[in-house]
Order: sequence, then structure tokens, then C-alpha cells
Amino acid sequence: MTEFVTISDVESGTRLLRWFLRHYPGMLQRDFYKLCRGGQIRINSSRCKGTEILTAGDMVRVPPTLQSYKQVKKTETGDKYSLSDLEDLRKCIIHNDSDIVVFNKPAGLAVQGGTGIKKSIDKMAAALFPYDKISLVHRIDRETSGLLVVAKNQKAAQNLTAQFQNKTAHKEYLALLQGNISQKSGTIDNYVAKGIVFDDFSKIPDNVVAQRAITEYKVLGEAAGLLSWVLFFPKTGRTHQLRLHSAFSLGAPIVGDDLYGAKRGGMDGVFGSILNTQKLFLFAYKITLRHPGSNKEITLYADVPDFMQSVIKFFEFKMP
Repeated sequence: MTEFVTISDVESGTRLLRWFLRHYPGMLQRDFYKLCRGGQIRINSSRCKGTEILTAGDMVRVPPTLQSYKQVKKTETGDKYSLSDLEDLRKCIIHNDSDIVVFNKPAGLAVQGGTGIKKSIDKMAAALFPYDKISLVHRIDRETSGLLVVAKNQKAAQNLTAQFQNKTAHKEYLALLQGNISQKSGTIDNYVAKGIVFDDFSKIPDNVVAQRAITEYKVLGEAAGLLSWVLFFPKTGRTHQLRLHSAFSLGAPIVGDDLYGAKRGGMDGVFGSILNTQKLFLFAYKITLRHPGSNKEITLYADVPDFMQSVIKFFEFKMP
């Protein structure tokens, strides 16, 4: 039976050939063009050449001969995502122009693809913007939620990469920590290596390559001496820097941190439900940088995820 498919917002801007190869990966290009020439493939009832750019609302005619080729596409790297996944990511966009796209990344979604990672922002963003050169210019942990800036062309990528490397781009994070912090503000300045914090450079073993890690922080609120609501200003960008500084320098691991956090259990009620969460309460809340196109300074904010928002409201924690 002939199928008629309406193009969604997430597929708008895709070339007709690319659309068919995505949905019918077993189809040969020569067969595709043959079907176009024969009028079997059409857009809005009109004959097509195959090079047309689709827009949201277009109606694509799919001949019945292609049904046997329909399957979920799986890339060589193991990435596997659906149009629904792409639509969910599109809803996470908080800023988009010709040079950059900024996502409010949900917790649990990887930024970069790799072995064993089925969904990642770099691959999915490339699918959302098939005619741009998508490049990662900074990263946040898979478990961390919040702002992620992605370049859409080479010039923007070079500019933004330099800003993050030169520390002229500034990020702020909000986090809920398990424990009481005696000094309510300050600067943490030490060294980290493979999940270990070294306060004294002279005590780092010769076979360990450690990097200096600097974080400024401010306690915004507390709850019964058991929880601390903290604003972080990372001055360097080391792997798991904020998680390590929270757990080992402040003695108060981030709630939901299975890697560096305290063991769960042993507490009931509201505090118990919070401390037993499967979500990491670390959120990239604000970022300030110079736009790679205009060179004007811009500041972007992201909405706090729902799982954190409910806790903020319950304890009446203040936002910065």
C-alpha cells in the first residue's frame, strides 16, 4: 500500500534523498532516482528530482515497493535513536542561530558518542542540522544537566574552543550537596588526577599526571544541616572537577553522585527520598561568552530541571 508521510518540524531542512536513506537504509540510490523519474516518489502530489529540500508539513509519497527496506537505522558507532528522540532534543534548544545552537541538556544524555553509547548530542545535533558542520566546543558529564554550547561551522568552533581554553567563557553551576559546609564561600585550589584530589603538589607520585583544578563557590542555602545548596564558579575544566571538589575538598558530595558520593539508605522521609535519588543534582545553570559571529558578550540561562525544581521549592532555596 502506498504510504503518505507528513514531514515533521525536526526533519525540516532535510534533502529528499537523505530523508529516504534515513528511513529506508536498504534502498539503493539508483533505485531512488528511478522511482523519482517514474513519478512513484512525490512531494505534495508533485513529481520530484530527489534533490528537493523538505519543509515541515510537506507530504511525501512512499511507493509500496519500499516497505521491505524500512527499518531503524543503526550507525557504525552503535548510535541508535528515533525521530522521537530527535524531537525531544529539539525541544531542549534554548538558543539557535547560524553560528551556534545551545541545548539545556537533560541528565543521562551523553554529549559525545562512543563505545556502548547509543544516543549522544553530537550525533543527534548533526541529524537536526544536516547542512551545518556540528562541532563540540566544551563538554559536561553525562549525568550532569544544563547548558551545552555547540558550534555550527568551523569558524565558530575555532572561536568558541579558544574562549573555553583561554577561560574567557564563564560557566556557573548549581548543586545540592549532602552535608554541611562550614566555610560558606571560598576558593578551592588543588590538583586532581583519575578521581583523586591532591592538596599538596609535592605529594603527587611521580607516575601520576595531575592537573590544577580551581573552583570558587558560595553556599546559597541549607536544610537541617544535612543539605547545602551551592553555586559553583569553575575556573578550570577538569574531568569531574565539581564532583571531586564537593566530595573531597568540601566534604559534602553532590546528591545523586554514585561515583564519589556517600552510600544511600538509612534515612526515611523527605531527606531519604532525596538522598536515594538516581539523578545527579548538578546543573550547568549559566554561561557567558562572546558570540563567535557578532563578538558581542551574551549570557544564557537554562531552566532548572523538574527533579531539582521540586526540591528547591520544598526547601525554599533561593536562586542566584
